[in-house]
Amino acid sequence: MTGAMDTPIGGDTRVAALWDGLSRVMDPELDESIVDLGFVTDVSLDAAGRVDVGFRLPTYWCSPNFAFLMVDDIARELARLPFVREVRPKLHDHMASDEVNRGAHLGLSFAETFEAFEVAGTLEDLRETFHRKAFQRRQEAVILGLRRAGWSDAAIVTADLATLDRVVLEDGEATRQKPRYRELLLARGLALMPGDRAFVTLEGAALTEASLPAHMRALRAVRINMEANGAICRGLLDARYGETAVAEPPEAHANAARANETHACGGGGKSCCGGCARQASAPQPAAAPDL
Repeated sequence: MTGAMDTPIGGDTRVAALWDGLSRVMDPELDESIVDLGFVTDVSLDAAGRVDVGFRLPTYWCSPNFAFLMVDDIARELARLPFVREVRPKLHDHMASDEVNRGAHLGLSFAETFEAFEVAGTLEDLRETFHRKAFQRRQEAVILGLRRAGWSDAAIVTADLATLDRVVLEDGEATRQKPRYRELLLARGLALMPGDRAFVTLEGAALTEASLPAHMRALRAVRINMEANGAICRGLLDARYGETAVAEPPEAHANAARANETHACGGGGKSCCGGCARQASAPQPAAAPDL
């Protein structure tokens, strides 16, 4: 199996850019990078701009839907790089490897790839489901960080986007999730202007001091489910491969990457939880919020 360090065609800068792009591909269920999870096994770039990406999942039975979604996201993310002409993801050691790899290489849709199976919904339906969960998990982390920094619930529910941008949090997980939460907040059109509310429901409804406790209980349930899956997945990947990761990003990427412990995700039978995560906790300097 070829590792990233064995394929420096295009120079370290381009190899690092490939790994950086892959780090932005999320496991769909647990909203964590497939690089951090140890799913990516090898990356190569040839002189013609063709990129091969090998990856694996914790079990043979992991959901084909999730696998295809990750393949699609790998292709989308790396195709953004100006030096990339073709992206060829390859899924290893999976019950649907042949179908997923064929679909990816021929540019088939999700339905076309699995036309021999009974599939419900579309790839975009699946992506939306996991975007919603990601939004909830990221939002909870930021709110908990604000509470630990001494913010009242009244201050949280009335904070606007400009205030969120100014605040510096000491909490490591809140610091990590703040820009990720903001990204989805804007992408979903829930806040666009500096004066827009920073904390709303998925439907865009304003939170109130009275409604926040119940809202936080719902967010907590989402997080607990993800963390439970993550604990299972970590063991499954290690049991299957006897390691937590195969490939390491090149030095240029590793220097910029978070110092993470690898987690991984999978499930038994013919379904899979899809991924798991490490929650980085490096402390950051804090400043009092400007309310």
